[in-house]
Amino acid sequence: MVVVLPQPPLLVPELATGAAAETEELRAACRSAAARLAAVAPEWIAVGSDTEGRRTVRPEAVGTFAGFGVDVKVPLDTTAPADAPDPDLALPLLIAAWAAGTTGAPVRIRGELVAPDAGPEECVRLGADLAAECAAAPGPVGLLIVGDGAATHTDKAPGHLDERAGPFDDAVAKALESADAAALAALDPAVAAELWAAGRAPWQVLAGACPQGRRGELLHSSAPFGVAYHVAVWT
Repeated sequence: MVVVLPQPPLLVPELATGAAAETEELRAACRSAAARLAAVAPEWIAVGSDTEGRRTVRPEAVGTFAGFGVDVKVPLDTTAPADAPDPDLALPLLIAAWAAGTTGAPVRIRGELVAPDAGPEECVRLGADLAAECAAAPGPVGLLIVGDGAATHTDKAPGHLDERAGPFDDAVAKALESADAAALAALDPAVAAELWAAGRAPWQVLAGACPQGRRGELLHSSAPFGVAYHVAVWT
């Protein structure tokens, strides 16, 4: 099973404050998707993008949302104590750890981070490598893909308004709903960068991991604050 989540810190209730009502449906979809993944796999590989580039983060890491205003500690291993956090743990892994924590299940997460400007071929190759690793594992391994859509849907969005944002995220939502790996692999990195779409590289890792033979479900797709958030499950 593969789960796709966005990465807004406002998913965390302690950080949502005045936006709690507007984001409750999104948050519920994320919790539902994470619970489904935890029900079939206690080991997760979380893929996201980060400006520090390609690296692996072990399950022993603990993060905190203190940099976003509230010291909510989140361990990548839900059975471990949430102490001695790394203040610089990448946002996609903070969200992955938060999502795992909402399930109430024992989950261990290994993070695999790529550069935001990683090329499609590099991303697809990493996805294929991760799929081969999962296939060879002695037990079930879930894949969690973390990243936002375009952050340019309105004038007040982080990247301001870009008319291409709507068609871009409509295409992404359609690809996630239909498990269309080819469509994800074909996303243009330059356009995605101009639209501030942090999920482009992770979605292309997904394309390499699951090139065919999947069933897609789009649980949620919205852009409440000018940033597109997609939640999907592939089985």
